[in-house]
Amino acid sequence: MNYTLRTFRFPEDYPAVYNLWANAGPGIQLRVSDEPEEIAKKVAHDPDLFVVAENENGEIIGAVMAGFDGRRGLIYHLAVDANYRQHGLGTALMDEIEKRLRAKGCLRAYLMVVPSEKEVLAFYRKRGWENLPVITLAKNLTSDHPTS
Repeated sequence: MNYTLRTFRFPEDYPAVYNLWANAGPGIQLRVSDEPEEIAKKVAHDPDLFVVAENENGEIIGAVMAGFDGRRGLIYHLAVDANYRQHGLGTALMDEIEKRLRAKGCLRAYLMVVPSEKEVLAFYRKRGWENLPVITLAKNLTSDHPTS
């Protein structure tokens, strides 16, 4: 399978990536933070931590986004088009984003997986990610979107 990894370009890549996320399955839960205005903020902060995979026709078939706050990294929304899964593309995207995090000086990164996603958990565990005995809490900081 031929593909190219490159840095996400905003706003031109946004519709294809959002569509990829929306069709990835129940593991990616889209929220207000995935709207264009919020993605623009993310890209302004660390544009190199958003990678897409394109097929030979220039179509986006995979994406992964990460953040780095100067101390820890966080992986968001790894997605591969269903027609391109099981060919190493998810691994290639993770290897690239981990390489980019290390280049920034990141020593440890986190990611969250929906517990019912057994195949997803197996994917990450196979690549050296481990479970942490924590409870993740979230709070929306705007009254505009109290449940998203």
